[in-house]
Amino acid sequence: MNNNPLKIGYLGLGIMGLPMTLNLLKAGHTVKVWNRSAHKAAPALAAGTTQGATPAEVAGASDIVFINVTDTPDVEAVLFGPNGVAAGAKPGLIVVDNSTISPVATREFACKLAGLGVAFLDAPVSGGDIGAKNGTLSIMVGGDEATFEKVKPVLAAMGKNIQLLGPVGAGQACKACNQICVLGNLMATCEAIKLAQAMGLDVQKMAEVVSAGAGGSWQLQNLGPKIAKGDLAPAFMIDLALKDLAIVLDAAQKSGLDLSGTAMAEQRLKQAKGKTDGRHGTQAMITAW
Repeated sequence: MNNNPLKIGYLGLGIMGLPMTLNLLKAGHTVKVWNRSAHKAAPALAAGTTQGATPAEVAGASDIVFINVTDTPDVEAVLFGPNGVAAGAKPGLIVVDNSTISPVATREFACKLAGLGVAFLDAPVSGGDIGAKNGTLSIMVGGDEATFEKVKPVLAAMGKNIQLLGPVGAGQACKACNQICVLGNLMATCEAIKLAQAMGLDVQKMAEVVSAGAGGSWQLQNLGPKIAKGDLAPAFMIDLALKDLAIVLDAAQKSGLDLSGTAMAEQRLKQAKGKTDGRHGTQAMITAW
């Protein structure tokens, strides 16, 4: 149990945000939540959180506010829209964004909040719903070191590998690198499975033995068995992966980089979305072949 509990706000209770919130509760913090669809807060309320009517209300009652929503415009709306965080924030509040959004917009948001006396960290996460539930996420942080040190013990309730990468925006830049690896490995996993099927191998056994060696990856170990079973239920949706790759490829273009492998992964995901549904899990990439 935490001997120094903080008043935490958590805004956005989706596939990742809900289990992250529950882990904050388990660590002994007082948590007030908000979600655009209020009924989705029910599991968090049953576990012991309270519910705010607006992000402004949550911000006014919190020492630290976490945000975990879909895209850059959503973060902007939660922060600066009517009844947003900025409307209820008091000087000294710390805002931590767990979303995956534009590094450029992240720096702009941080600058606006600084004018209100509010500190900001970008802290996107990796590890999927499994990592969120188990509290084992990798958390990539950008921001001021002193603010990071204040928040790090709270982040430890949700993740195990927590790194400060540099100033504001560095966390989002690292997350872009992460998504290159995630979706490149997923494309390799799909190709390996297609070859295994063509050669008459048991896909489950192939995934197990390759995962134990140098060819192993999180994607093969965790999504390989789902693909073998035809399980397309989302832990990370195709639509969100495409949103992330758009951020990656925009950054690459601005940096003069040719990320052809990442562009191919984007193409495969678009093909899969056309054949299935963008709300399916990214393992549905297999349908592109």
